[in-house]
Amino acid sequence: MEIRAARDALPAAARHDLSLRISERVRALDIWRSAECVLLYLSFGSEFDTAPLVADAAAHGKRLCLPRVDRERHALEIHYVKDPARETAPGAFGIREPLAVCARADLARIDFVLVPGIAFTPHGARLGYGGGYYDRLLGEAKLAPTVAAAFALQIRDHLPTAAIDRGVDWVITESAAYRAD
Repeated sequence: MEIRAARDALPAAARHDLSLRISERVRALDIWRSAECVLLYLSFGSEFDTAPLVADAAAHGKRLCLPRVDRERHALEIHYVKDPARETAPGAFGIREPLAVCARADLARIDFVLVPGIAFTPHGARLGYGGGYYDRLLGEAKLAPTVAAAFALQIRDHLPTAAIDRGVDWVITESAAYRAD
């Protein structure tokens, strides 16, 4: 896919700088500042680098939740994590995820959700990685609010969507903050 290739082509230094700018925009959101329990993910490959948000959550006493893939159920399990360096390991798809011994999170207590994806529209439509894991999670539980952090090159006017696809409330890039309609 051309969007993924363009993201992969970003030099590591540029991706790092853009990720810091995106993180600043996310941290400026009232929904981030007021959140006490946040569901983030640990980035991989050429994705937006979530490390600054993970560090900010810890620095401000936010309870951190991370997803763990349950391949058998084709679903995400959400776990509390205090120390991502010690309590995560490469899991499904090579992505770092919580160890099975980490306590399961209470989804009702989560006040901020960071959602990954390949592409987004300014109106909150999302093109994920094709497994439907986040679509199912967002469809099963009323998690609020949902935010995508992405590079501007990942924004498109329109994306193909299906009935199962779940969008996000906010899309944040290094140059803009879009609130879904």
